[in-house]
Amino acid sequence: MPMGYVATTALFAWCTFFAVVAPRRPRPLATMSFWFGLGLNEVPFVGIYVLVASTALAAAEGDLSSPGAKVTAAVAAVVTVGLAVSAWRGLRTDLVVGRALEEGLGTGWRDRVHVPLRRHRPWALILLLPGLMRRRDVQRIPNISYGDAGRRNLLDMYRRRDAPQNAPVLVYFHGGHYTSGAKNREARPLLYRLASQGWVCISANYRLRPQTTFPGHQIDAKKVIAWVREHGPEYGADPSRLFVAGSSAGSNLAALCALTPNDPVFQPGFESVDTSVTAAICLYGYYGHYFGEAPDEPPPPLQPQGYIHAGAPPFLIAHGTKDALATIEGARNFVDQLRRTSDSTVVYAELPGGQHAFDIFHSPRFEAVVDGVEAFAAWILAASQRTPDSTR
Repeated sequence: MPMGYVATTALFAWCTFFAVVAPRRPRPLATMSFWFGLGLNEVPFVGIYVLVASTALAAAEGDLSSPGAKVTAAVAAVVTVGLAVSAWRGLRTDLVVGRALEEGLGTGWRDRVHVPLRRHRPWALILLLPGLMRRRDVQRIPNISYGDAGRRNLLDMYRRRDAPQNAPVLVYFHGGHYTSGAKNREARPLLYRLASQGWVCISANYRLRPQTTFPGHQIDAKKVIAWVREHGPEYGADPSRLFVAGSSAGSNLAALCALTPNDPVFQPGFESVDTSVTAAICLYGYYGHYFGEAPDEPPPPLQPQGYIHAGAPPFLIAHGTKDALATIEGARNFVDQLRRTSDSTVVYAELPGGQHAFDIFHSPRFEAVVDGVEAFAAWILAASQRTPDSTR
């Protein structure tokens, strides 16, 4: 019995189950779906390579003659099919994003922008080096201080090396359940893509539990926007065109930033700074009471739903149907409330097979989402140039 082949196949079978089936109940299985399924769900090609190579090696060494080895080979074949299903779901994302944009922006939205919905996919990265992020034409300026909380108040800036002026700005907040995470982990394909297209992109740390609690994280998020207002032009940024984005808990922060412009509760000591934003981009967000608990009296509103108002800026929201940590039902509810209350555009893309943290790698799924973000932002900027109310 080729024990190495058996162990490899068993490991990939285990992870593929959590990638493809991704049970969301009970909670322990949901957590396992995230930890064991995330990688293969986004880069299933890597799993296929390993299984094909290990099967070929076992065959070349004459190790597939025993009944146990043959069963293992059959399991490897089934697992490969499962990984192909995962890859197919990811490849379908561009169609889903296209339909979401058409529904949210209108059937003639493509006539208003000059950004292709489907750019040429970086297949070399997707298939061979999905974790490689750097681009030669993009400069990353790390660890710029925006506050007095040490490394938790640092931001990284991404901009094109020729430093274009009057560039639109994307401010991004990482996820991590308000207890972990860092500015250089998620959404880097998005940050590098927009920076290469002439944007100034910022990814910021913020204080975490137990160092702070609500609204401390939110105050830090507002401080980043205030920093961009004051210092952004020094780096070629145009703060009047500022988009805010985030993943998971960072998505909650981004949404609340968009829905609470100039709210003094979240701007102690810098109440006079304009913290309004042009639009918000929410990736696999958590939409509920802070830290998952009903708040003490007096209760602040449900976050961010309790802050929705008619004058909210445009939103793009993307959420995976297999998300095991932040429910798809929560995203649907948030979108429904936005569409019923806000006068602005709401684009919602429900990604087939997508799990939490789908923005870590270069994958067909996230590259399609990045295409959609770029198109959405271009449409919003073009609309704002026509009339102040044209995004409504």
